[in-house]
Amino acid sequence: MLVFTQDKKQLTKLKEKAFKLEKDIKTLFESNLEKILGLQFIKSEFKIKSSFIDTLAYDKETKAFVIIEYKRGKNDGVVDQGISYLNLMLENKADFIVEYNETQPQPLKRNEIEWTQSRVIFVSPHFNDYQKQSSNFKDLGIELWEIKQYENGLIILNPIKKSKSAPSIKQIQNNENSEISKVAQQIIVYTEEDHLQSKPEEIKELYETYKNAILNLPASIELEPKKLYLAFKENKTNIADIVILKKGLKLFINKKKGELDDPKHLMKDISSIGHWGNGDYELVVNDTKNIEYIMSLIKQTLNSYL
Repeated sequence: MLVFTQDKKQLTKLKEKAFKLEKDIKTLFESNLEKILGLQFIKSEFKIKSSFIDTLAYDKETKAFVIIEYKRGKNDGVVDQGISYLNLMLENKADFIVEYNETQPQPLKRNEIEWTQSRVIFVSPHFNDYQKQSSNFKDLGIELWEIKQYENGLIILNPIKKSKSAPSIKQIQNNENSEISKVAQQIIVYTEEDHLQSKPEEIKELYETYKNAILNLPASIELEPKKLYLAFKENKTNIADIVILKKGLKLFINKKKGELDDPKHLMKDISSIGHWGNGDYELVVNDTKNIEYIMSLIKQTLNSYL
């Protein structure tokens, strides 16, 4: 990757600076966990059995624990360690709940946690092709994030995305008692296909139209399928969410009550009732006649995070 600074149309190349220690990466992440990943910091060097987890975090959106490990070496194993940690978590759930409740002001109850959404994140300045390929399974709760630092205090983070043709981890199970099989039976990574399954073709087309309209807004918006909805995010912050229904789409806009300028009064105030998506505004659509206006509403939310 080439990184430059600009001064009067002249580019100056910035040199990459190596991290001296894994601890340097760890300290940077733990100090900025909410900004980087949208996660709640729980514990550094969390000991479970005979293992030490670099960083234990909690995802309030998915209601699941997240393990973060940091690597400086280019050839360290990630998948085997990731599966081992996921299995360790699923076999020792009570220890994770106790650690959360001892360090956080608001306690968690066992039935509030979605263990199927547990995941492991590896952070390193470099991942080799084997590491990337070995973790390229659509339903494996293991993520790779590359981190690089340059002169002038510049930090670049790059999540390694799974390919669209990534296979299922279930295809390589050969022993039902192995760690990978135990994890695969309990961890669920949701996809667009899960939400679109059994939906009518006209609803699938409607979803594609709204999805593309949101993704084409002037920002780096990414789609993240969740258990109950499809989340559209800018810098790990939800902008809008979609629930695919049999006869339409339920659209949520992540604005607090009173913050959305909606002169047509299309959006419903759901601030006082329980709901799946983020924000206090909801709309059910079954056509595209107001799509441009709806995009202008979503753009208000987007602008507040830029």
